[in-house]
Amino acid sequence: MRRRSVVSLAAAALSLPAVLGLAGPASAAPADKPRILGSWTQTSATSYNAWLSARNNQSAWSAYGFDWSTDYCSTSPDNPFGFPFQTACARHDFGYRNYKAIGAFAANKARLDDAFHADLKRVCARYTGATKTSCDSTAWVYYQAVDKFGNTPAVDGSRDTRF
Repeated sequence: MRRRSVVSLAAAALSLPAVLGLAGPASAAPADKPRILGSWTQTSATSYNAWLSARNNQSAWSAYGFDWSTDYCSTSPDNPFGFPFQTACARHDFGYRNYKAIGAFAANKARLDDAFHADLKRVCARYTGATKTSCDSTAWVYYQAVDKFGNTPAVDGSRDTRF
């Protein structure tokens, strides 16, 4: 009997690291999270398309713990005058929420706002003539709103204006 107890105890001891590995604390986000976040919040169409692809497949990025929530264009119309600004507003929210979460909002706000304006201008590039002029003007107003007031509850939907 004693021999069986020693063998059982040895087996349990050898399996302990495996059990502890599975029962350890929740794993942190991958180390490249800031790089990925940065790559998805640039002014280029490539950055926008990479973010949109990830947004459409959020489960593939779940380990990163990104905040994908959005209120779209906050208190402004999502599609003013029929211009589809909703997705540009969602990407802007993504940048604001995720940079705030990692404590790097202030250092990135201007770029996030510039990327938002670039996204809006890409929407407007689909139009010509007076419609394009109207769209560009509306995009400029939306950009100015986030540039000047983008860290207020009325614009970004937050309650925290310390950033």
